[in-house]
Amino acid sequence: MPAKKTGSPKTPKKRSSSAKPTKTEVDILSPAAMENVYYISHNAAQCLEFRGFGWPNSKKKKKKRARRKKKK
Repeated sequence: MPAKKTGSPKTPKKRSSSAKPTKTEVDILSPAAMENVYYISHNAAQCLEFRGFGWPNSKKKKKKRARRKKKK
C-alpha cells in the first residue's frame, strides 16, 4: 500500500477585489425595456409584477392536475 501523504489541506485561492464583476443600473422605463414588457405582459398588473412591484400577499396560480379515469 502506498503511504498517505500528510500535509496541510489545500486552501481555496481568494480572488482579488478588482476581479469582481460590476453591476450596472438598468433603467426599467427605457424605450427598449418598455417595448419588451409590452410584448411579454398581458395586463398592467402583470407588467408591474415583472418589474418587481407585485402584490405582497398575492396567491400564486396552482397548476391543474390531470384527472385520472376510474377503472371499471
